[in-house]
Amino acid sequence: MRYPKFFLLLFVSMILFSACKPSFEQKTSQAIQDVMNEFKAVGVSAAVVKDGKIVYNESFGYKNLNTQTTLTNDDVMRIASISKSFTATSLLQLVDKGVISLNDDVSDLIGFKIRNPHHPEIPITLKMVLSHTASIRDKEDYFTLDHLNPAVYGDCEESYFEYKPGEGYNYSNMGLNLAGTILEKVSGVRFDDYVRTNVIHKLGLYGGHNIDSLDANRFALIYTNKNGEYVESKGAYKSRSEDMPSYVFGYSSPIFSPTGGVKISAHDLAIYMMMHMNGGAYNGVRIISEESAKAMQTPVWKIQKEGEEQYGLCLREFIDFVNDEKYNVPGSYPIGHTGGAYGLNSIMIWSPADGWGIVAMTNGFTAVEGKSILKSLTNAIYEACIKE
Repeated sequence: MRYPKFFLLLFVSMILFSACKPSFEQKTSQAIQDVMNEFKAVGVSAAVVKDGKIVYNESFGYKNLNTQTTLTNDDVMRIASISKSFTATSLLQLVDKGVISLNDDVSDLIGFKIRNPHHPEIPITLKMVLSHTASIRDKEDYFTLDHLNPAVYGDCEESYFEYKPGEGYNYSNMGLNLAGTILEKVSGVRFDDYVRTNVIHKLGLYGGHNIDSLDANRFALIYTNKNGEYVESKGAYKSRSEDMPSYVFGYSSPIFSPTGGVKISAHDLAIYMMMHMNGGAYNGVRIISEESAKAMQTPVWKIQKEGEEQYGLCLREFIDFVNDEKYNVPGSYPIGHTGGAYGLNSIMIWSPADGWGIVAMTNGFTAVEGKSILKSLTNAIYEACIKE
């Protein structure tokens, strides 16, 4: 069969146009690089999930500025407060087994009295601690439980807000370090070992809290911008080997930072995210029950005033974050968590309604007035890779 010349030319033109049109991978990579250029980022790793699989995973920039070593998808980075969800996930495994309850008084779980001295009659529950409604105030040094221990600090008044436990919200790193210590005390397994064995390794992932259990060659160094120059934040990957001889089981867990100490790649964090997206299971491996997964994603504290979050059990709803009206109405908010420490920023965010998810992390950037690098990265990736 012979085609008229016009249709033949049209067919050839369509083939050429298709060949020249950027793929979604190319568009996503360019979008990320544009954000990196704006924030002068050291490095960025990102992964995108759609329809139950990772459809994009790329890394850009440097893992080590001094040696100009490029960042790769196999490199791991400290993810800061996204780590809180690993602690909560581990505790909910014990809830699923009936070992503990979210309504348990944390005093009974930790072995000493945890009470807000302004309201000593009100028990502080595990659910309050995981939802930041326990009225526990961060001290400068929240890597020790001494500030909550009456045997050390008496009534510990400075460690609490004046409102009643359960009737206010304040984000508390101290509270999550307490939660991690409870995990150790109740499980009988050292905190870092429990999370690595029962969550990270169970999903077939590489990572963990303990620097000394990981390959230092895979660490993406973290940098802060000081007076226009990037300086390595050595505390981001500090070994705890010197602390171990004096380690007190069921008390010293905060040195591993249950509140922010996980080191993992963007790829593996995306798989962990898919587990939560899938109601607590991934690839046939169940980590927590559907009931517990739902509890983590359901807000305990809803916005009472401007600036407060819709926070569940170490997961939150994102409001006015994605630049798409469909995700900024009740019932359609994306879920996840962010992290920031030592100069790094990280995000894990997904849409329960539409089944997409984004993981992004940077190991150093320069602040841009009025802008958030995490919001910029998320929306750049969303526009290039997800939005239809």
